[in-house]
Amino acid sequence: MSALYQLAHAVGLSIEWTDAADRPQRVSDDALRVLLDRLGFPADSEVAIGHSRARAEAEAHEAATFLTGDAGRPVALPAGLGAVDMAELQLEDGTTAPVRILHDGERRFLSAVDVPGYHRLHIGGRAIDLAIAPPRCFTVADATGGGRAWGASVQIPSLRDAGPSAFGDFGSLAHAARAFAARGADALAISPVHALFPADARRFSPYAPSSRLFLNVLLADPRAVGADADGADSDALIDWEHGIPARMRELRRAFDTADQGVRDAVAAYAELGGEALEQHARFDALHAHFFARSGAAGWQDWPSGYHDPNGAAVQRFAAQHDEEVRFYRFLQWLAQRSFDAAQAAARESGMGIGLIADLAVGMDGGGSHAWSRRDELLTGISIGAPPDPLGPEGQNWGITGFSPHALRRTGFAGFRETLRAAIASAGGIRIDHALGLRRLWVIPEGAPSSEGAYLAMPMDDLMRLIALESHRARAVVIGEDLGTVPPGLRPAMDEKAMLGMRVLWFERDAKGELAPPDRWSADAAAMTSTHDLPTVAGWWRGRDLDWARRLGRIPDDAAEAAARKGRGADRTRFWSAFRASGAARGPEPAPEDSGPVATAAIAHVGGSPCTLALIPIEDIGGLEEQPNLPGTIDEHPNWRRRMPGPTDEMLDRPEVRARLTKLNVERKT
Repeated sequence: MSALYQLAHAVGLSIEWTDAADRPQRVSDDALRVLLDRLGFPADSEVAIGHSRARAEAEAHEAATFLTGDAGRPVALPAGLGAVDMAELQLEDGTTAPVRILHDGERRFLSAVDVPGYHRLHIGGRAIDLAIAPPRCFTVADATGGGRAWGASVQIPSLRDAGPSAFGDFGSLAHAARAFAARGADALAISPVHALFPADARRFSPYAPSSRLFLNVLLADPRAVGADADGADSDALIDWEHGIPARMRELRRAFDTADQGVRDAVAAYAELGGEALEQHARFDALHAHFFARSGAAGWQDWPSGYHDPNGAAVQRFAAQHDEEVRFYRFLQWLAQRSFDAAQAAARESGMGIGLIADLAVGMDGGGSHAWSRRDELLTGISIGAPPDPLGPEGQNWGITGFSPHALRRTGFAGFRETLRAAIASAGGIRIDHALGLRRLWVIPEGAPSSEGAYLAMPMDDLMRLIALESHRARAVVIGEDLGTVPPGLRPAMDEKAMLGMRVLWFERDAKGELAPPDRWSADAAAMTSTHDLPTVAGWWRGRDLDWARRLGRIPDDAAEAAARKGRGADRTRFWSAFRASGAARGPEPAPEDSGPVATAAIAHVGGSPCTLALIPIEDIGGLEEQPNLPGTIDEHPNWRRRMPGPTDEMLDRPEVRARLTKLNVERKT
């Protein structure tokens, strides 16, 4: 193995990988050199490779100050502790006890710790922090008392309630939670609610946040503090360009007219939020300031003096613009209060789980987290995906994420805080692109996805921390395990009772036929579709093919005719499978008659043994258009579609009532 490959292996970059079609692939040497340099391990010469390899080996052998382990199992200890036989364990509750150190040749192990939690080991004059995970995550059965539960999935801005609005907010979410709970749902899965860039109306994608530690203030409900909502309402599509500035004006009025009780509550919230909240509020104020002046997209475009969140320029700005910074603190308080109220509405209405939050896989490199804590993140690198069935040309998402080397160096502090922020006001969490717990497809900024490579992540540590935080918050965990699934991920998910995702379109047997629902895995969340895939009605009518032709993904008339002929054969296969499972009766509906198909698909998925079924609101309503079309930005109205009416009115439609009645019967049988 060459010195370059040895360095790549030491850093965690895979030289060879297998694509979704099971074909072997190899990363080019040039791509490896660029990625290694971006990761902080220069490889442009033999001398540089030697220095970088020595540094990588030193980091790998450096004595750890933070370890994870499983309750009831010995914990491997770092090298260099010497011949120590006993140590002292300080549990999270403050109690201490002597513990044995086990020996296996040169290796040292801490004897099994039975109590999950964050503890501290005092050994050989050193202190090592320990995160001891429970055997599994908090489960659906833990939350509901047993049985097979169901819920809906929604995009919050798409929701409507009784009053007019430019887009849905946490108040609309509370309305939807009550409506679904009244009809038997135990959960409501939501789109990400991470902080965005409120001054920039173009940045409304929930999967490219400024920070995952704070909330999207645009979703704050001004009615929670007695303020009036604006009278504007949107049609079928959200007008973000005008809707976001209007919402910000509305929120500013709520801030300006807040009474002393509200101001005192915000002050108490800010004290609890500490430096992290203060820096985020300053970032939002700075971003609004420089965006208005020059259209600056992120902190890299600000004058250099403002790049340091603790620098003199930022301190002066905060003092001179104290009212603006206080406004953004207020918005976080109001967003948190509104989000808490939505979860309370879900639970008080009878949901066993309530809201299931969505944890985006990464964040914008020009955002709040990267500005204030950039040492935790990958720099000069984007996250994406290699070519697979969902993205034949690969995907570059233009976002960054945690560096595996920084995670280990910082005791996984950022990851733990991110998990806690995501589930603080929810009964569950869906981890977007859970494949990234095992490995990330990393791409040099500005390069195509084909010049990327897999970077190994500390999966065992991350899985233990997820189980521990799930246990402490009493929150169920779902991992999006779609795409090119790395070896070992699903067994690790199963061991920790993290639910995978089983989506109707992909559950097929070796011959390509739709698998009977009774063969689906019980340890998973069953779904008719996702926000990135066609709705059932849209697929049946061929709406996804219409879009593919419009976007040039179907190149000509002949290819379109072949695609529609193949869709006709698939419709017959699906309807036959629905009839075989008892979800449908009678002859196959015509392509334009999609309502019975949506009903049958929901019953088919509902009949699976999966412990949880999550049905998109679009399928519950029999709608044709999907919320997001991967690989597009302006070509398709992503994240802009609204529901045709308030949630309770939608659910009262006769055909929708029939679907939910059938779903309740399937899940209770």
